[in-house]
Amino acid sequence: MKQMEKSERDKEREEQDKRLTEAMAKVRHKFLILSGKGGVGKTTVAVNLSMGFALRGYEVGLLDVDIHGPNVAKMLGIQGQMLDIQGKRIIPICPAAHLKVISMAALLPDPDSPVIWRGPLKMGVIKQFLSDANWGELDFLIVDCPPGTGDEPLSAAQLIPNIDGSIIVTTPQEVALLDSRKCVNFVKQLKMPVTGIIENMSGLICPHCGDKIDLFKTGGGEMAAKQMSVPFLGRLPIEPEIVVSGDDGKPFLLDIKKSETAKKIDEIINSILETLDNQKGGIHSNRIPREVRT
Repeated sequence: MKQMEKSERDKEREEQDKRLTEAMAKVRHKFLILSGKGGVGKTTVAVNLSMGFALRGYEVGLLDVDIHGPNVAKMLGIQGQMLDIQGKRIIPICPAAHLKVISMAALLPDPDSPVIWRGPLKMGVIKQFLSDANWGELDFLIVDCPPGTGDEPLSAAQLIPNIDGSIIVTTPQEVALLDSRKCVNFVKQLKMPVTGIIENMSGLICPHCGDKIDLFKTGGGEMAAKQMSVPFLGRLPIEPEIVVSGDDGKPFLLDIKKSETAKKIDEIINSILETLDNQKGGIHSNRIPREVRT
């Protein structure tokens, strides 16, 4: 009996592995968004990068693998919406045109419910999100990982084949940079490409006079990128409206399109697209996006 149960489990595992391979084969480019520590605005960056690609007409999937503190749903205004299951397929939530989202938040009965899981359970649900979700054909899969180098980012890195790159988000002060360097080394040890470092909260733009105040210093992310010999993607300033926008579930690329931070996100997207274009089989090789931004 035990032998038969083991055989069934092995067969089910093999079938799920096959589904995962087939699902990821339909995704052209895959990126992990990482940070060495919490509180650096990583999810804000992940959400707005995803929205930025979607606004340009690319088909985008955003996977939130922060099992214990999923915030993607809140920042996209879909908190309280539950994932639908059709047959054996998970149907992602679509908060905007060209954007599909899956988050642990869409499985919780209450936003205040804690997820008290050990590593194997977390890896299992991440694998299910990748293999059993109806992602369809995507130009980009953006994976928002929790801070640090633990179970979730490791599982995502091991489960997703042919990852195009990792984007590390940091703030300029030394305590954040120390952890971001560990994050870069984590990526290198896993032999993933480092797309680059983003320096977030790089100066406060005063809403009254427009002057910039270096609350957390500035330039530290760029210096860390040079020291680690990885690309520097750019600086994102702090703007009070962005905090309000995130709490209201409105990505600032939609809510405050003319902000300095929105312009910088657009520049970072251009840099990522240019990098892909310079690689064999770049994003524009056989995919011409629809310009849908107004």
